[in-house]
Formats: sequence, C-alpha cells, structure tokens
Amino acid sequence: MAFVSQFARRGLSTSSSLNAKIQEVIVIGGGLMGAGIAQVAAQTGHKVTLVDISQQVLDKSNARIGESIKRVAKKQFKDDADGAGKFIDSSLGNMNIATTANEALLTADLVLEAVVENMALKQKLFAEYDQIAPAKTIFASNTSSLPISEIASSSSRPDRFGGLHFFNPVPVMKLLEVVRIPETSDETFNAMVAWGKAMKKMTVDCKDTPGFIVNRLLVPYLMEAVRLVERGDASAKDVDLAMKLGAGHPMGPFELADYVGLDTNKFIMDGWSARFPDEPLFRQSEMLNKMVAENKLGKKTGEGFYKY
Repeated sequence: MAFVSQFARRGLSTSSSLNAKIQEVIVIGGGLMGAGIAQVAAQTGHKVTLVDISQQVLDKSNARIGESIKRVAKKQFKDDADGAGKFIDSSLGNMNIATTANEALLTADLVLEAVVENMALKQKLFAEYDQIAPAKTIFASNTSSLPISEIASSSSRPDRFGGLHFFNPVPVMKLLEVVRIPETSDETFNAMVAWGKAMKKMTVDCKDTPGFIVNRLLVPYLMEAVRLVERGDASAKDVDLAMKLGAGHPMGPFELADYVGLDTNKFIMDGWSARFPDEPLFRQSEMLNKMVAENKLGKKTGEGFYKY
C-alpha cells in the first residue's frame, strides 16, 4: 500500500508543486564530497538527509560535519557566543543521516547523487528512486566527468534532471557548475540555480559537455603538461615554476595533478578517450598509466610527480 500511495502522490502533483523552492534535499554518498554538500545545505537552512549504505561512513561523516560547523560558527560569530550557538544548533538540527533514502524520498525536493564515478551504479540508484520520489522531485548528479544525459536515461523524468557539480572542499570552494541536458525544463534549471545561490555559491551555467567548464579546460591542460615532460621538452619542476611565474597560477600543473590524484586524472581521461577516440586532447599518456600502475598517485600515496 505504501508504494500505491507514493504513486498516487506523484500522479496528483500540481504544476505549482513542480515549481516549488528546493528546501528538502537528499545527498547520496557519505564521502568527503557528499558530506561537504550536506554540511553547506544544513548550514544554509535546508533540511538535508545524507545517505550511505555504510553506517560507519555516515557516523564518521556526521562527526566531521559537526566539527566543521563549529569551526564555521567560531569564524562567523567571533564575538557573539549566542549567535554561534544558535547557528550550530540550527545547522545540526537540519542534518539527518540514513542508510536508505526511501523515507526521505517521499517529500524530497532534490536528490543529489555524489557516489563514485560509476555509470551503472548511478543509473541503478536513479532508476530505483524514480519509482518512489514524487513528481516534484528534481534529480541531479555531482559527477565531474560522466554524461548527465546518460545518467538521466535511467529515470522517467529527464525534464527534472540536471547536473550540480560542486568542488572540493565544498564548504570552502565557491563555485557550482549547474548543468542542463536538452530535456531539462527551464523550471528545473532555474530551481537548481536558485538553490545554488541559496547555498551561497557562485553559479555558472553549462551544457552537458565532457567535463563541463572547469574540467573540460583543466584536465586537457594537465595532460598537455604530462606530455610535455613525457617528450623530454622540460622537467615537471620547471613546468610548474613557469606556469606559476609566467601565467600567475597559484599551483603548477604537476602540483595540482598530485593534489587531485593521478588516478582521478587517468580515470577521467580514460573515459573521455574511449568516448571520443579521435580527439587528440583526450589521448592517454603512457607515463601517467605507468605511475598509476605503480601506485604513485600523488599526495595521498606519498609520491606522484613529487615525493611528499
């Protein structure tokens, strides 16, 4: 009977409910990105449920979110202990954790997926949620490299589907890429933009192109730097120094690649080169493949292009 009532609610949804303000949010994936999105949503007055299949992951993320919110309060309310306390209580009061999204889906305005970059998993999740969520619910992915349109194909609501690409660490990074597919309705897109601004992010509009804006420019740039060194034209150290002093970049491409993770760079490039084999900017690098195979992934393993 529960599912019957859920479908009834979907069928009886009015046009006004479809255009309603995003207030109740579900974030799928309790890792650093998902937890960061959930934290910012909670501290900007949104009711948020952070979902992960692992209770241990949720407990760790919830504790980390609590400590981070306290640091934000200390910074924003330096001389106002009462204001800080109210901010902390309000933010934490907006946070919920769960190992399943089913209950929160019944009233959610937005479901934002932030799981690992696995197309089959993302499609499976949205296909399941599509059967439970009411008609008003917008679906969105935080993917940084996979096609939104392909993820959306698993649901029956392409008009209420889009991309919301945050940057890590979410509480610090101000940018949010808001991505639309051809089927995304204006109402859906405008609601996502409005929510991004309510999250106190600077939003940029983008179509569903590989890497959207930032990664579409950044990843080929990093790969061109790798190929430069691979050919023996310059050293990684000199390339980094040249880009910092000559282009005013805060980090050189190899410092940045090590920070992001060489496996992440390889994963994105592998996907793009498979989809667009004739695009020279998406060519794989033997040097990068070898380093990843040797577990030289950058800062997180202690060695990449530099040793840490």
